[in-house]
Amino acid sequence: MAVRIHPTAIIEPKVQIGDGTSIWDNVHIRHSTQIGESCIIGEKTYIAYGVHIGHRVKINAFVYICNAVTIEDGVMISAGTIFTNDRFPRATTPDLKYLRSSDPDEHTLPTLVQVGATIGASCTISNDLTIGRFAMIGMGSVVTRSIPDFHLAIGNPARSVGCVCRCGQLLMRFPTESEFDAELTCSSCRLKYTVRNQVVIELTPPES
Repeated sequence: MAVRIHPTAIIEPKVQIGDGTSIWDNVHIRHSTQIGESCIIGEKTYIAYGVHIGHRVKINAFVYICNAVTIEDGVMISAGTIFTNDRFPRATTPDLKYLRSSDPDEHTLPTLVQVGATIGASCTISNDLTIGRFAMIGMGSVVTRSIPDFHLAIGNPARSVGCVCRCGQLLMRFPTESEFDAELTCSSCRLKYTVRNQVVIELTPPES
């Protein structure tokens, strides 16, 4: 399948784009970024240099993805989401005489978004963290720490309030007590899970 690139998009040198990927208007992709097959990059999205994006990833409009971000297969990133990579950014040196370089340094911290995760619209994602497999981040959330697999996290700062299926259906909201066990079946796709103290384990993962 051919790669589709809107004529207004800016694609810098050494960008790798997989077959079947579509890049819409006014997208800017910096050098040395890798994008997998059958992805969609929505309008006016900015992707910094050295970013790694897997296959079948949907990135909606007005998304900002900075250096040191890795996005695995099947991830959904909704409109207006912003990634960050510096916990304590400054524009200048302490004496205010020179602009700080924008090149990666010891303050540039990574973010990993694992397979199948969804990030809702207008989220802000901090750094030095992982968003787990098939996790779901509610719209407008500010993620400041790692989110486990299959968790539903919302708020500012984002906190886990329940868990979701691979298909996105809510499985349960977590009870207030810290220790609990549950056996769950998705009402939509019938996949089965066990939850022990907020650790979600697939009992019947779909065949690959």
